[in-house]
Amino acid sequence: MISILVLAGHIAIVVSFSVRILIREDISPPGRLAWFIVLLVLPLAGASLYFLFGETDVGHRQRHVHHLIFNTIRAKRRAYMGLPDNLDTLIDPLYRSGSAYAASINGFFPVAGNKAEVLDGPADYVTRLVADIDAATDHVHVLSYIWLTDDTGTAVANALIRAATRGVTCRAIADAMGSRGLIRSDLWQRMLDAGVMAKVALPVERPLLVMLKSRIDLRNHRKIAVIDSKITYCGSRNTADPAFRPKPHFAPWVDIMLRFQGPVVAQNQLLFASDWMSVTGEPVTDIPVASENFDGGFAAQVLGDGPTERFGATPQLFSVLFSTARDRLTLSTPYFVPDATVVEALCAAAHRGTQVTLIFPERNDSRFVAAASRSFYRRLLRAGCRIFEYQPGLLHAKTLTIDGVVSLVGSTNLDLRSFDLNYENNILLESRDITSRIETHQKAFLADSVEIDLLSVMAWPTHRKILNNMAATVGPLL
Repeated sequence: MISILVLAGHIAIVVSFSVRILIREDISPPGRLAWFIVLLVLPLAGASLYFLFGETDVGHRQRHVHHLIFNTIRAKRRAYMGLPDNLDTLIDPLYRSGSAYAASINGFFPVAGNKAEVLDGPADYVTRLVADIDAATDHVHVLSYIWLTDDTGTAVANALIRAATRGVTCRAIADAMGSRGLIRSDLWQRMLDAGVMAKVALPVERPLLVMLKSRIDLRNHRKIAVIDSKITYCGSRNTADPAFRPKPHFAPWVDIMLRFQGPVVAQNQLLFASDWMSVTGEPVTDIPVASENFDGGFAAQVLGDGPTERFGATPQLFSVLFSTARDRLTLSTPYFVPDATVVEALCAAAHRGTQVTLIFPERNDSRFVAAASRSFYRRLLRAGCRIFEYQPGLLHAKTLTIDGVVSLVGSTNLDLRSFDLNYENNILLESRDITSRIETHQKAFLADSVEIDLLSVMAWPTHRKILNNMAATVGPLL
């Protein structure tokens, strides 16, 4: 009798969750298959895992709030978001499709008159950011996924405290999980006591309630700083030292940051405003927005993605960008667990004669990600891509350069978490000068890397290939 009840329970769990998986439209066939396997082999544990991590929907209410926020932004600040006609007047026809697709995600079109600096390194970034905050006269806005209480995190927090003390409006957002140490610290309280409006993104004080409405591992992975609507920073670095205290074994964490001025600053301000409104409910009219135009400046546009945007937007964006490459395409990312769309686009670029160069860290802070990444090596190498593994530390810089003309920098990794679960921010730009400067950093990454060839991959032991492919098979579950 007990065995019959157990079998009936097994069947009920498998059938009910299978039906749910089958009726979903926001899941790939490999994802469905992976969940089916887990449910069949481990029905109880699989059902629990699906309940916790299977759904990427943030909930109807949050999606509704997101659309209301962007409708408000468009109604009140549309002039700063750029115009569709800018695609024809500002962007080279060869690369227009990438810019147009980026604009379709949340409505930021390219704007001209921007300038930027590619910062030299971690010390330069902290020095410049703190100096800009110390020079602020009206407002400072900072958003960070990981914000530690180390030297970098403390320096930025103290600069905000100084600014707030002298009457500058300071708004700061830290992700609840990535910055949990800061949020619980005396430094966070000192920021609040000084008048810094410090808020927590995606709080998890009530985990059961969060799990019922959404997923507990949805995170705000953005890295944004805006000072007086005149300066903005964009890149891969969190508010943390390169030594990265939580995972020092993989240090140094190697990043890239750009300091922008021009109309694109207003777009980054509006993206920050969308997060601020989501966290606090304050109207966008309370967020100052300005625009400064530089003669001869380049065209650029902000793009922000996340689980409240349409499904598949990020991998489709990268695929479109790859398709525009004619001569060369260089990509660096710490986490490479893409979907089939991205892999096919990279292979297609290599097959048509584009020089495709991929740079990944040799030592990854996630063994699972490292194994899953390497499961794609054989196919990419056979297509003609070149793969390099960075040696000195964890290469955390997310960069894409195309034909020495187009660049994409920001927070997005080439993995399913960035594609489906994280809120991300990037800037897409068309500038030979800035792209050349980013390529200089990419060349430095390559100089400290070892090339992986097809013969060495073919020679990997069988057990290693099995583990890599197992990791890639389970990848869609995350």
